[in-house]
Amino acid sequence: MVIIGALFFIFGFITWLNGTLIPFLKIACELTYSQALLVTFAFYIAYVFFALPASLLLKRTGFKNGMALGLVVMAVGTAVFVPAAQARSFSLFLAGLFVQGAGLALLQTASNPYASILGPLESAARRISIMGICSKIAGALSPVIIGAVVLKGSAQLESQLAGPLAAAQKQALLQQLAHRVIGPYLLMTGGLLVLAVLIKLSGLPEIGSTPPAASALPHQSAKSIWQFPHLWLGVLALFCYVGVEVIAGDTIIQYGRSQGISLDIARNFTSCTLVAMLVGYLIGVATIPRRLSQQAALRICAVVGICFTIGALFTQGYISVFCIAMLGLANSLMWPAIFPLSIRGLGSLTEQGSALLIMGIGGGAVLPYLYGKTSEVLGLQHAYLILLPCYLYILFFALKGHASQGKARITYAIPTI
Repeated sequence: MVIIGALFFIFGFITWLNGTLIPFLKIACELTYSQALLVTFAFYIAYVFFALPASLLLKRTGFKNGMALGLVVMAVGTAVFVPAAQARSFSLFLAGLFVQGAGLALLQTASNPYASILGPLESAARRISIMGICSKIAGALSPVIIGAVVLKGSAQLESQLAGPLAAAQKQALLQQLAHRVIGPYLLMTGGLLVLAVLIKLSGLPEIGSTPPAASALPHQSAKSIWQFPHLWLGVLALFCYVGVEVIAGDTIIQYGRSQGISLDIARNFTSCTLVAMLVGYLIGVATIPRRLSQQAALRICAVVGICFTIGALFTQGYISVFCIAMLGLANSLMWPAIFPLSIRGLGSLTEQGSALLIMGIGGGAVLPYLYGKTSEVLGLQHAYLILLPCYLYILFFALKGHASQGKARITYAIPTI
């Protein structure tokens, strides 16, 4: 669990840098806001392409070696940021983000089942909440740490760039800004490679063979992943959840600026969202499953998300920004609840089901980009309307969707260590 916790810390640190990279690359590469949101698209779309191949690869390498390989792939992605910064090439930055996402797809496909099966399924949300605490602590720290380096004095720099500058002076300023990411990303590259070696040498146990999956049909063994409608509904629920989580965390800086708040202050808003998520995870650890079931926690979170979205739409200034930050609280227990509810009863198909769920992370690519395009028509505030149908669907999954397994008695086969 300690090893898996360290991996979740890495997930959070790398993933939540995107909120800082969006305004950084918008300035450094002279982008529109919707173009800058291709940062999240390139990062999260990798999950769609690599989740199923990752599942097949894990069958050959084993989970432990697969996680080490995932860290190496991530290190390659962070290293790409060096030539990207030197060339100030947005396409190279996107390539680096795509490679990082590919490595994370492999890591997530391997590590999430570990957290789910290291104990009773009914308390899986509690264990994943503990992993989420590791991830969100890292996520709260990374925008502050990296933002202090790459966005230092950003308000003053924007004023300079908006002023009367010769083309050569402007390009020199932009090049200096782009070079700020080189040091931090070289450090991350080294850290990821060291962690890969440590994982390879660790005593982390392999997930053993699993009994046949339970069937949703009487007196039949499940032979196909298509026999589990709750899994497919769960994939869509995760698609919606990741989309709203990324929108809340990665658009809040630009939204704060649209509400008249300086970038020097707004650059820390992503951390506020992550702190709210951290509070939610702590609540999950304390209450699931002793006082709240996974389904009840998911229902509450969906309702809270609807309420804060409405609050953000009908208020202004810091209050509206606060509502977006508090979506972190609403989103906190969604992954810990949706993932185990979706894979229950899969047995020997758990790895394949896990890969499909990881593909649902593609919502973090599609929905934020849709938000960016919508904001060009409705404005940044009213574009948050797209959050409401997502939260409503998650509420449906919490109420009905997770139970769509037929009326047959189901024996839940859980992989063993």
